[in-house]
Amino acid sequence: MWTLTGFADEISDDFGEQLSLLKQLGVTHLEFRSAWGTNILLLSREQLDEAKRMLDEAGIKVSSIGSPIGKILVDDDFEEHLDAMRHAVEVARFFDTRYIRIFSFFIPQGSDPDSHREEVLRRMRVITEIAEQAGITLLHENEKDIYGDIPRRCVDVLEGVGSPHLRAILDPANYVQCGVDPLAEAYPVIRPHLEYMHLKDAVANTPDVVPVGEGDGHVPEILHQLHESGWDGFLSIEPHLGDYTEWGAMSGPELWTKAHTALVGLLQAEGIEYR
Repeated sequence: MWTLTGFADEISDDFGEQLSLLKQLGVTHLEFRSAWGTNILLLSREQLDEAKRMLDEAGIKVSSIGSPIGKILVDDDFEEHLDAMRHAVEVARFFDTRYIRIFSFFIPQGSDPDSHREEVLRRMRVITEIAEQAGITLLHENEKDIYGDIPRRCVDVLEGVGSPHLRAILDPANYVQCGVDPLAEAYPVIRPHLEYMHLKDAVANTPDVVPVGEGDGHVPEILHQLHESGWDGFLSIEPHLGDYTEWGAMSGPELWTKAHTALVGLLQAEGIEYR
């Protein structure tokens, strides 16, 4: 049975309002990226304790730490970033989740991503080793302008590191915005590595992000094939239907609910059980 989760910081900066809507919609998990307008890796000890208390009170669990690890330039200082990675592991343990979302480093504008392959893989191996030692699984998100933005380079990262502690997220909208067909070009090669889904959709050749099923992400077909293949995992709602912020986008309760309704509608149409 698939499990719904989501980036609740797109509902509101206020953590209590985030949890309130999740409870109202029956969403039992949270992909924890920020609370009170602060990224999760920058929350104070007191804020982390308060967030844990509120989650326990609401009966909501953390599916993944939505970290910004790997979201720096490939030639930026790496040692300081490793401190953030070690802290991310501590935060994941604190919230009792085995997953941390990561990226494979931004490429300098105008530079050929493939020319940075060796440094990207070196860095990815180092952060994966930290995760391995802690029993944590890293989830690589395909993101615009990073090394792993297209399927070929995503697979290169995953197979180049070659660890069961580094797995893939498939984000259909991000692939669309990179000029990739998520169904024909991404799904077949990412599926063997696929651990987790980010659910948003996009219209090709535009900046428009739309609810799943309304764009060119072939989300209904991907969900159908996942179901047929016996996949099981988290479906994370990431609406991106509102104004962009430092950590993501502020969709607000109404648009977040719209994104949830669209996903649930696709699951029900396919007869896919979810919780």
